[in-house]
Amino acid sequence: MTSQARAAIILAAGQGTRMKSPLPKVLHPVGGRAMLDHAIDAAEALGCERVIVVVGNHSPEVRAHVVKRLGEGAIAVQDPPMGTGHAVLCAKDAMAGFEGQVVITYGDVPLLKASDIAPVFGGGEGVTVVGFEARDPSGYGRLLIDADGGLEAIVEHKEASPDQLKVTACNSGVMAAPSGLLFELLAEVKNDNAKGEYYLTDVVALARGRGAPSSVVFADEDAVMGVNAQGELAVAEALFQKVQRETFLANGVTMPAPETVHFSWDTEIGGGATVEPFVVFGKGARIAGGARIRSFSHIEGATVAAGAEVGPYARLRPGAELAEDVKIGNFVEVKNVKMAKGAKANHLAYLGDGTVGAKANIGAGTIFCNYDGFFKHHTTVGEGAFVGSNSSLVAPVTIGEGAMVGSGSVITSDVGPGDLALGRAGQQSKPGWAARFMDAMRAKKAKSK
Repeated sequence: MTSQARAAIILAAGQGTRMKSPLPKVLHPVGGRAMLDHAIDAAEALGCERVIVVVGNHSPEVRAHVVKRLGEGAIAVQDPPMGTGHAVLCAKDAMAGFEGQVVITYGDVPLLKASDIAPVFGGGEGVTVVGFEARDPSGYGRLLIDADGGLEAIVEHKEASPDQLKVTACNSGVMAAPSGLLFELLAEVKNDNAKGEYYLTDVVALARGRGAPSSVVFADEDAVMGVNAQGELAVAEALFQKVQRETFLANGVTMPAPETVHFSWDTEIGGGATVEPFVVFGKGARIAGGARIRSFSHIEGATVAAGAEVGPYARLRPGAELAEDVKIGNFVEVKNVKMAKGAKANHLAYLGDGTVGAKANIGAGTIFCNYDGFFKHHTTVGEGAFVGSNSSLVAPVTIGEGAMVGSGSVITSDVGPGDLALGRAGQQSKPGWAARFMDAMRAKKAKSK
């Protein structure tokens, strides 16, 4: 619980033209999750009782995204854009009735965590800014800090003097202030600057002029990096993956080549699991300790229990649930299928919409024919059943416990427990036919030359 109410205003009204993409900038993913959602996650983790996202009319997709997650009341519109100070002021009506601390963050800063932001709430009744020490400060606003450690002002790069440009303490753009003070200060901000915009940063000097203390807390430069172009998006993704890998290694996950493994924002892997090189985890993957994920596998929306083995070259899609000691081998795809303990599909199979009983064996080349062109249907393979290679099980269909399906069969009706099902044409042999055919074709080809 916090001692004072908290709220967040997330700025997401930028046009993002440098991304050169039809997808709005803040909806580009990092770790499989929209950058804007990362910002909302951080605000919620801070305990903010109100989260307002400032959007532009040029990006209806962003508005729809926010409404779906937070509701219409979370929307504030900036139109036309006139700077960051103006953007925050556009959220004033949406913040009506709120009394407490307001933090301002950004929809294109995906690596910023609640733990990086939280110190701004210790600044008391003034303005507190998140700063960072820049490796290269070019282009950033500079933090002018007095001898007592207080923040005197933030000077934009284009407005800075030569001496101020030597400062390496830079502004991340993230700041917090009491709600009442914030909007009073914003009403005083002018646009007499090089860009003709209303700078949010001007509130620091205005607060000092009122005698309100302004301060700065520092975060790591990587945590506050903004994304404005595809190259920066790739850098953010690389930093995100680096943190994920380090976290899983520290938690006891074995990865011989962690730099080749890619994770989603919500990947769960228990200590004692092994992940071989070149594995990709999409959204919703949950891997228990003791499982083994072999190389070149792709797992999304799937659950893998202890002792199970997946791959190499396997694909688990949403709804795949593998119990203990299940084996999914090379070039096997599993979608919305529950596989009980010890079941296996070792080679070249598609299993979609079904259940597979304990210790059942699915032969190479088996297909669950689950789609009739309009609807999906369920296939059930009973405990201990054996499905021969190159079989097609046309759903809805049930293979009973301990039943067998002969190789090459097309099964369209249920198979009883312990039964053998053969669904293929009888073999015929025509002596000499192949030799005569080939001789005739060779002669025909010779004449055509």
